Amino acid sequence: MTWTKEMPQHPVVAVAGATGAVGAEFLKVLHDLDFPAKEVRALASARSAGKRLPFEGCGEVPAGELIVQEMTPESFEGVDIALFSCGAAPSKEMREAVVNAGAVMIDNSSAFRMEEDVPLVVPEVNPQDISWHSGVIANPNCSTIQMVVALKPLYDLSRIKRIVVSTYQAASGAGAPAMAELYDQTRDFLAGTPEEELKVEAFQHRIAFNCIPHIDKFLEDDSTKEEWKMVVETKKIMGDEDIRVSATCVRVPVLRCHGEAINVEFEDEVSVEEARKALEAAPGVTVLDDIENNIYPMPGLLAGTNDTYVGRLRKDASVDHGLALWVVADQIRKGAALNTVQIAQLLLP
Repeated sequence: MTWTKEMPQHPVVAVAGATGAVGAEFLKVLHDLDFPAKEVRALASARSAGKRLPFEGCGEVPAGELIVQEMTPESFEGVDIALFSCGAAPSKEMREAVVNAGAVMIDNSSAFRMEEDVPLVVPEVNPQDISWHSGVIANPNCSTIQMVVALKPLYDLSRIKRIVVSTYQAASGAGAPAMAELYDQTRDFLAGTPEEELKVEAFQHRIAFNCIPHIDKFLEDDSTKEEWKMVVETKKIMGDEDIRVSATCVRVPVLRCHGEAINVEFEDEVSVEEARKALEAAPGVTVLDDIENNIYPMPGLLAGTNDTYVGRLRKDASVDHGLALWVVADQIRKGAALNTVQIAQLLLP
Protein backbone atom coordinates (compact mmCIF):
# COMPACT_ATOMS: atom_id res chain seq x y z
CA MET A 1 0.00 0.00 0.00
CA THR A 2 1.43 3.35 -1.06
CA TRP A 3 0.79 6.27 1.29
CA THR A 4 -1.83 8.65 -0.04
CA LYS A 5 -2.48 10.99 2.90
CA GLU A 6 -1.60 14.60 2.23
CA MET A 7 1.13 16.19 4.35
CA PRO A 8 0.23 19.62 5.75
CA GLN A 9 2.54 22.56 5.09
CA HIS A 10 3.12 22.91 8.83
CA PRO A 11 3.22 19.37 10.23
CA VAL A 12 3.15 18.29 13.86
CA VAL A 13 6.45 16.54 14.57
CA ALA A 14 7.13 13.98 17.29
CA VAL A 15 10.72 13.22 18.33
CA ALA A 16 10.85 9.71 19.80
CA GLY A 17 13.95 9.20 21.89
CA ALA A 18 14.36 12.92 22.49
CA THR A 19 16.71 12.54 25.47
CA GLY A 20 19.31 10.45 23.59
CA ALA A 21 22.30 11.71 21.62
CA VAL A 22 20.52 11.51 18.26
CA GLY A 23 17.24 12.78 19.73
CA ALA A 24 19.00 15.88 21.02
CA GLU A 25 20.52 16.32 17.58
CA PHE A 26 17.06 16.00 15.98
CA LEU A 27 16.04 19.10 17.94
CA LYS A 28 19.16 20.99 16.84
CA VAL A 29 18.65 20.05 13.19
CA LEU A 30 14.96 21.01 13.24
CA HIS A 31 16.09 24.46 14.39
CA ASP A 32 19.08 24.71 12.04
CA LEU A 33 16.96 23.86 8.99
CA ASP A 34 14.04 25.92 10.31
CA PHE A 35 11.75 22.99 9.67
CA PRO A 36 8.20 24.41 9.29
CA ALA A 37 6.69 22.53 12.23
CA LYS A 38 3.40 23.56 13.78
CA GLU A 39 4.30 21.67 16.97
CA VAL A 40 7.23 19.58 18.23
CA ARG A 41 6.61 16.85 20.81
CA ALA A 42 9.50 15.37 22.79
CA LEU A 43 8.89 11.70 23.63
CA ALA A 44 10.98 9.27 25.65
CA SER A 45 10.66 6.49 28.22
CA ALA A 46 8.67 6.85 31.44
CA ARG A 47 11.82 7.56 33.47
CA SER A 48 12.53 10.66 31.36
CA ALA A 49 8.98 12.03 31.45
CA GLY A 50 8.85 15.54 32.85
CA LYS A 51 12.40 16.48 31.88
CA ARG A 52 12.80 19.85 30.24
CA LEU A 53 14.83 20.05 27.05
CA PRO A 54 16.12 23.34 25.64
CA PHE A 55 14.83 24.00 22.13
CA GLU A 56 15.81 26.92 19.92
CA GLY A 57 12.57 26.79 17.97
CA CYS A 58 11.59 26.13 14.36
CA GLY A 59 8.66 26.96 12.11
CA GLU A 60 5.74 28.04 14.31
CA VAL A 61 7.38 26.66 17.47
CA PRO A 62 9.06 29.39 19.55
CA ALA A 63 12.38 28.98 21.35
CA GLY A 64 12.11 27.77 24.91
CA GLU A 65 11.81 24.35 26.51
CA LEU A 66 10.08 21.13 25.55
CA ILE A 67 8.67 18.99 28.35
CA VAL A 68 9.38 15.32 27.71
CA GLN A 69 6.28 13.11 27.56
CA GLU A 70 6.24 9.38 28.09
CA MET A 71 5.93 7.65 24.72
CA THR A 72 2.73 5.61 24.46
CA PRO A 73 0.59 4.60 21.47
CA GLU A 74 -1.62 7.61 22.24
CA SER A 75 1.36 9.98 21.89
CA PHE A 76 0.98 10.04 18.10
CA GLU A 77 -2.58 11.26 17.86
CA GLY A 78 -2.49 14.39 15.71
CA VAL A 79 1.14 13.80 14.68
CA ASP A 80 2.13 14.05 11.01
CA ILE A 81 5.82 13.06 11.15
CA ALA A 82 7.45 10.91 13.83
CA LEU A 83 11.25 10.98 13.99
CA PHE A 84 12.43 7.84 15.78
CA SER A 85 15.80 7.16 17.39
CA CYS A 86 15.15 4.95 20.40
CA GLY A 87 16.22 1.50 19.20
CA ALA A 88 14.69 -1.22 17.06
CA ALA A 89 12.41 -2.70 19.73
CA PRO A 90 10.49 0.52 20.53
CA SER A 91 10.23 1.31 16.82
CA LYS A 92 8.65 -2.09 16.13
CA GLU A 93 6.37 -1.72 19.14
CA MET A 94 5.11 1.71 18.07
CA ARG A 95 4.93 1.23 14.31
CA GLU A 96 1.26 0.32 14.18
CA ALA A 97 0.25 3.16 16.50
CA VAL A 98 2.19 5.71 14.45
CA VAL A 99 0.82 4.60 11.09
CA ASN A 100 -2.73 4.18 12.38
CA ALA A 101 -2.56 7.75 13.71
CA GLY A 102 -1.88 8.93 10.16
CA ALA A 103 1.75 9.84 10.83
CA VAL A 104 4.81 8.90 8.79
CA MET A 105 7.51 7.20 10.85
CA ILE A 106 11.08 8.01 9.82
CA ASP A 107 13.09 5.46 11.74
CA ASN A 108 16.77 5.64 12.58
CA SER A 109 17.08 2.05 13.83
CA SER A 110 17.78 -1.11 11.85
CA ALA A 111 14.24 -2.41 12.45
CA PHE A 112 12.75 -1.92 8.98
CA ARG A 113 15.64 -1.11 6.64
CA MET A 114 15.51 -4.29 4.60
CA GLU A 115 11.72 -4.70 4.47
CA GLU A 116 10.50 -4.63 0.88
CA ASP A 117 7.78 -2.04 1.47
CA VAL A 118 10.05 0.35 3.42
CA PRO A 119 12.17 2.82 1.43
CA LEU A 120 15.75 3.23 2.64
CA VAL A 121 16.53 6.83 1.78
CA VAL A 122 19.48 9.17 1.47
CA PRO A 123 18.08 12.39 -0.03
CA GLU A 124 21.18 13.13 -2.13
CA VAL A 125 21.07 9.62 -3.62
CA ASN A 126 17.53 8.20 -3.95
CA PRO A 127 14.93 10.85 -2.99
CA GLN A 128 12.48 9.33 -5.49
CA ASP A 129 12.04 6.28 -3.27
CA ILE A 130 9.86 8.13 -0.77
CA SER A 131 7.10 7.98 -3.39
CA TRP A 132 6.33 4.35 -2.52
CA HIS A 133 6.42 4.39 1.27
CA SER A 134 3.46 2.94 3.18
CA GLY A 135 3.86 4.91 6.38
CA VAL A 136 7.44 4.03 7.32
CA ILE A 137 10.70 5.31 5.84
CA ALA A 138 14.02 3.98 7.12
CA ASN A 139 17.16 5.99 7.76
CA PRO A 140 20.20 3.92 6.70
CA ASN A 141 23.16 2.95 8.82
CA CYS A 142 25.46 5.91 9.45
CA SER A 143 28.50 4.36 7.76
CA THR A 144 26.43 3.51 4.68
CA ILE A 145 25.00 7.02 4.40
CA GLN A 146 28.27 8.86 4.04
CA MET A 147 29.67 6.28 1.65
CA VAL A 148 26.75 6.42 -0.79
CA VAL A 149 26.63 10.24 -0.67
CA ALA A 150 30.24 10.23 -1.88
CA LEU A 151 29.80 7.41 -4.39
CA LYS A 152 26.53 8.44 -6.08
CA PRO A 153 28.12 11.21 -8.23
CA LEU A 154 30.84 8.74 -9.23
CA TYR A 155 28.30 6.01 -10.02
CA ASP A 156 26.63 8.50 -12.35
CA LEU A 157 29.89 8.70 -14.33
CA SER A 158 30.22 4.94 -14.65
CA ARG A 159 28.48 2.04 -12.97
CA ILE A 160 30.37 0.81 -9.90
CA LYS A 161 31.23 -2.89 -9.98
CA ARG A 162 32.98 -3.31 -6.63
CA ILE A 163 33.55 -1.39 -3.40
CA VAL A 164 36.11 -2.22 -0.72
CA VAL A 165 35.67 -0.07 2.37
CA SER A 166 37.41 0.07 5.75
CA THR A 167 35.66 2.23 8.32
CA TYR A 168 37.09 4.18 11.24
CA GLN A 169 33.94 4.67 13.30
CA ALA A 170 33.49 7.11 16.15
CA ALA A 171 32.28 6.31 19.65
CA SER A 172 29.07 8.27 19.00
CA GLY A 173 27.81 5.41 16.85
CA ALA A 174 27.27 3.46 20.07
CA GLY A 175 25.40 6.34 21.76
CA ALA A 176 25.96 8.93 24.44
CA PRO A 177 27.16 6.42 27.09
CA ALA A 178 29.87 5.26 24.67
CA MET A 179 31.08 8.82 24.15
CA ALA A 180 31.22 9.27 27.92
CA GLU A 181 33.19 6.03 28.22
CA LEU A 182 35.78 7.31 25.76
CA TYR A 183 36.20 10.46 27.85
CA ASP A 184 36.36 8.58 31.13
CA GLN A 185 38.72 5.86 29.92
CA THR A 186 41.08 8.39 28.39
CA ARG A 187 41.24 10.34 31.64
CA ASP A 188 41.71 7.21 33.75
CA PHE A 189 44.27 5.69 31.37
CA LEU A 190 46.37 8.86 31.43
CA ALA A 191 46.08 8.92 35.22
CA GLY A 192 47.71 5.51 35.36
CA THR A 193 44.67 3.39 36.21
CA PRO A 194 45.58 -0.31 35.77
CA GLU A 195 44.12 -1.98 32.68
CA GLU A 196 41.96 -4.37 34.70
CA GLU A 197 40.39 -1.48 36.64
CA LEU A 198 39.32 0.55 33.60
CA LYS A 199 35.53 0.65 33.18
CA VAL A 200 34.57 -1.18 29.97
CA GLU A 201 30.81 -1.31 29.29
CA ALA A 202 29.91 0.28 25.95
CA PHE A 203 32.45 -1.69 23.89
CA GLN A 204 33.97 -5.17 23.91
CA HIS A 205 37.38 -3.79 24.92
CA ARG A 206 39.01 -0.55 26.01
CA ILE A 207 38.36 2.14 23.41
CA ALA A 208 40.86 4.72 24.71
CA PHE A 209 44.09 4.54 22.70
CA ASN A 210 42.79 1.48 20.89
CA CYS A 211 40.99 0.30 17.74
CA ILE A 212 38.35 -2.45 17.93
CA PRO A 213 37.60 -4.37 14.68
CA HIS A 214 34.22 -5.44 15.99
CA ILE A 215 30.98 -3.44 15.62
CA ASP A 216 27.68 -5.21 16.33
CA LYS A 217 27.52 -9.00 16.55
CA PHE A 218 29.46 -11.55 14.50
CA LEU A 219 27.54 -13.51 11.85
CA GLU A 220 27.95 -17.06 10.54
CA ASP A 221 30.36 -15.98 7.81
CA ASP A 222 32.59 -14.23 10.42
CA SER A 223 31.65 -10.77 9.22
CA THR A 224 29.88 -8.44 11.63
CA LYS A 225 26.31 -7.20 11.33
CA GLU A 226 27.66 -3.66 10.79
CA GLU A 227 29.61 -4.91 7.79
CA TRP A 228 26.58 -6.79 6.50
CA LYS A 229 24.51 -3.61 6.78
CA MET A 230 26.94 -1.74 4.53
CA VAL A 231 26.70 -4.48 1.92
CA VAL A 232 22.93 -4.90 1.71
CA GLU A 233 21.99 -1.27 2.36
CA THR A 234 24.30 0.00 -0.39
CA LYS A 235 22.64 -2.31 -2.90
CA LYS A 236 19.14 -1.18 -1.87
CA ILE A 237 19.88 2.55 -1.79
CA MET A 238 21.77 2.54 -5.08
CA GLY A 239 19.16 0.30 -6.70
CA ASP A 240 21.81 -2.11 -7.93
CA GLU A 241 21.87 -5.64 -6.52
CA ASP A 242 24.97 -6.50 -8.54
CA ILE A 243 27.36 -4.12 -6.76
CA ARG A 244 29.91 -6.17 -4.84
CA VAL A 245 30.78 -4.69 -1.45
CA SER A 246 33.45 -5.78 1.03
CA ALA A 247 33.47 -3.93 4.35
CA THR A 248 35.66 -4.02 7.45
CA CYS A 249 34.23 -1.90 10.27
CA VAL A 250 36.46 -0.67 13.08
CA ARG A 251 35.66 1.39 16.18
CA VAL A 252 38.30 4.07 16.86
CA PRO A 253 38.81 6.57 19.74
CA VAL A 254 37.12 9.49 17.98
CA LEU A 255 34.04 11.21 19.39
CA ARG A 256 31.64 11.97 16.52
CA CYS A 257 32.91 11.64 12.95
CA HIS A 258 33.36 8.43 10.99
CA GLY A 259 36.21 8.06 8.49
CA GLU A 260 36.17 5.61 5.58
CA ALA A 261 38.92 4.46 3.23
CA ILE A 262 37.13 3.43 0.03
CA ASN A 263 38.43 1.68 -3.08
CA VAL A 264 36.07 1.62 -6.06
CA GLU A 265 36.16 -0.38 -9.28
CA PHE A 266 34.13 1.01 -12.20
CA GLU A 267 32.90 -0.59 -15.41
CA ASP A 268 34.61 2.11 -17.45
CA GLU A 269 37.57 4.39 -16.95
CA VAL A 270 36.92 7.35 -14.64
CA SER A 271 39.75 9.82 -14.34
CA VAL A 272 40.67 11.54 -11.10
CA GLU A 273 39.82 14.86 -12.74
CA GLU A 274 36.35 13.68 -13.80
CA ALA A 275 35.69 12.30 -10.34
CA ARG A 276 36.83 15.49 -8.65
CA LYS A 277 34.60 17.64 -10.87
CA ALA A 278 31.58 15.42 -10.19
CA LEU A 279 32.18 15.44 -6.44
CA GLU A 280 32.62 19.21 -6.33
CA ALA A 281 29.24 19.62 -8.04
CA ALA A 282 27.43 17.05 -5.89
CA PRO A 283 24.89 18.15 -3.24
CA GLY A 284 26.00 17.55 0.33
CA VAL A 285 29.63 16.91 -0.63
CA THR A 286 32.65 19.07 0.14
CA VAL A 287 35.99 18.20 -1.43
CA LEU A 288 38.99 18.82 0.85
CA ASP A 289 41.85 17.54 -1.25
CA ASP A 290 45.00 19.66 -1.45
CA ILE A 291 47.88 17.40 -0.49
CA GLU A 292 50.50 20.07 -1.18
CA ASN A 293 49.06 22.00 1.74
CA ASN A 294 48.17 18.94 3.84
CA ILE A 295 44.44 19.50 3.38
CA TYR A 296 42.20 16.45 3.67
CA PRO A 297 39.16 15.56 5.83
CA MET A 298 39.93 14.71 9.47
CA PRO A 299 37.32 13.39 11.91
CA GLY A 300 38.60 15.36 14.87
CA LEU A 301 38.03 18.69 13.10
CA LEU A 302 34.65 18.17 11.43
CA ALA A 303 32.31 17.50 14.35
CA GLY A 304 29.02 19.38 14.09
CA THR A 305 29.16 19.80 10.30
CA ASN A 306 26.52 18.70 7.81
CA ASP A 307 28.40 17.71 4.67
CA THR A 308 30.17 14.55 3.60
CA TYR A 309 33.84 15.39 3.07
CA VAL A 310 36.04 13.73 0.45
CA GLY A 311 39.81 13.82 0.08
CA ARG A 312 42.87 11.72 -0.87
CA LEU A 313 41.27 11.16 -4.28
CA ARG A 314 43.62 9.09 -6.43
CA LYS A 315 43.94 6.20 -8.86
CA ASP A 316 43.79 2.66 -7.56
CA ALA A 317 46.25 0.87 -9.81
CA SER A 318 45.48 -2.56 -8.32
CA VAL A 319 42.38 -2.94 -10.54
CA ASP A 320 41.24 -1.74 -13.95
CA HIS A 321 39.19 1.46 -13.72
CA GLY A 322 39.89 1.97 -10.02
CA LEU A 323 39.81 5.00 -7.72
CA ALA A 324 40.60 5.41 -4.03
CA LEU A 325 39.21 8.08 -1.72
CA TRP A 326 38.89 9.03 1.95
CA VAL A 327 35.47 10.09 3.28
CA VAL A 328 34.52 11.73 6.59
CA ALA A 329 31.14 12.80 8.00
CA ASP A 330 29.64 13.58 11.40
CA GLN A 331 27.91 10.39 12.47
CA ILE A 332 25.30 12.13 14.62
CA ARG A 333 24.50 14.80 12.01
CA LYS A 334 24.57 13.38 8.47
CA GLY A 335 24.79 9.81 9.71
CA ALA A 336 21.59 10.12 11.74
CA ALA A 337 19.66 13.28 12.67
CA LEU A 338 20.32 15.44 9.61
CA ASN A 339 19.55 12.70 7.11
CA THR A 340 16.31 11.91 8.97
CA VAL A 341 15.11 15.52 8.95
CA GLN A 342 16.11 15.86 5.29
CA ILE A 343 13.83 12.90 4.57
CA ALA A 344 11.08 14.75 6.44
CA GLN A 345 11.69 17.78 4.21
CA LEU A 346 11.05 15.59 1.17
CA LEU A 347 7.58 14.79 2.54
CA LEU A 348 6.55 18.46 2.66
CA PRO A 349 4.08 19.69 0.01
